[in-house]
Amino acid sequence: IRDLGTSLSHLCVLWMTCCGLSDLDGISSCSSLKELYIAYNNISELSQLTWLDHLEVLDLEGNNIEDIDQMQYLRLCCKLSHLTVEGNLICLKPNPESAEEPSYNYRVEVKKIIPHLKYLDKIPASQT
Repeated sequence: IRDLGTSLSHLCVLWMTCCGLSDLDGISSCSSLKELYIAYNNISELSQLTWLDHLEVLDLEGNNIEDIDQMQYLRLCCKLSHLTVEGNLICLKPNPESAEEPSYNYRVEVKKIIPHLKYLDKIPASQT
């Protein structure tokens, strides 16, 4: 990913779905990204995304995000308005050690962590 960012410094949209990605090392070099589509990979750690100041759309569907605390990194992406996380374990329970609870609602939890979100899983974030 780092090579893309250093060669294509004005890259605004990046699709890397179903690529077998397991980490996002080097994504910070793609500092102009506005849209990042990385669905159906093996990503579990999101800290590298904190450097993407222009990011507006992020598709993480079908990855290995197991801990709701990973959403804290996305809070720092102040322009992020559209986020897709369906198909990740955090939709069922907040972390791997938790038992599934009927009262757990990932939409409510994600909205608390990232209050500026407009859409979560293609539905207005205000709808729980």
